Amino acid sequence: MTRVFLAYLLTLPLHFGSPSFAEDAPSVSVERGLVYATVGGPTNEDQALGLDLYVPAGVSKPPLVVWIHGGGWRGGSRKNPKLIDVTKHGYALASVSYRFTDRAIFPAQIHDCKAAIRWLRAHADQYGYDADWIAVAGSSAGGYLALMLGVAGDVPDLEGDVGDHGDHASTVQAVIDYFGPSDFVLRGKTQPERAYTEASGSFALLGGLKTGQIEPAMERLASPATYVSRGDPPLLVFQGDVDQVVLPDQSQRIVELYSRAGLPARLITLKGAGHGGSAFFSGEHLQTAIDFLDEHKPSTFSRSSDKNR
Repeated sequence: MTRVFLAYLLTLPLHFGSPSFAEDAPSVSVERGLVYATVGGPTNEDQALGLDLYVPAGVSKPPLVVWIHGGGWRGGSRKNPKLIDVTKHGYALASVSYRFTDRAIFPAQIHDCKAAIRWLRAHADQYGYDADWIAVAGSSAGGYLALMLGVAGDVPDLEGDVGDHGDHASTVQAVIDYFGPSDFVLRGKTQPERAYTEASGSFALLGGLKTGQIEPAMERLASPATYVSRGDPPLLVFQGDVDQVVLPDQSQRIVELYSRAGLPARLITLKGAGHGGSAFFSGEHLQTAIDFLDEHKPSTFSRSSDKNR
């Protein structure tokens, strides 16, 4: 795999306002197309599951953030991860792919993401980041998978056998969810026109395209809300208040369950925002995400982050 070095120059007025920052911006080592597992398909053809890795140069073993893209579990790409700016703040970033619903339904997608976490831990020394502490983030369908990684870290039935590194943990230590669904039972009640039709990718994810309906047991099994318990990692949620794709009640639900369990969780509501947009990943909201990561990473990482602020 060829290693290339990219210098990410900042849009100064938007993020920092310091005219000298671009000169000090760290270069980033980029590894694309790293295969973390190979899985069989519906007609037995193999599919390679890949990730792209971004590691800031000059930072000794930076902590790792894993990005999971959206796309309704039926599309999307790991290219151009929306949280790439964390590399300017002393974090490494891995952007992962996973199987879409035309190849497999739930729980294949969470099995893939857990395999990616295990692979990243197994290869931390090789690529120069620290994976003892991992934060995971994602938007929409990826936000859902980030939530599942956070709350189902101790659920054996959702671990799967994808990949070759079963001796490494698939747990994560912090979660950032951007407008991902958290409770499919609730969604069936408040948004049935999406929950039970092809208008939403979750219909295929939960087996609806194959059976013509979604079993209530599958809704519960696939919902992050089912698994919230003491010991789950801290959570930050971003949600647009006029989102009609994933209603705000989904974000409110997971934060409410966290609060009931005595777990740290915060909901950031963007006024006038719908399902996505640059505002979620820039300016003050990007800084909120960075502050959350800085707050919850181990103190041993503090200096490596601060030197690139």
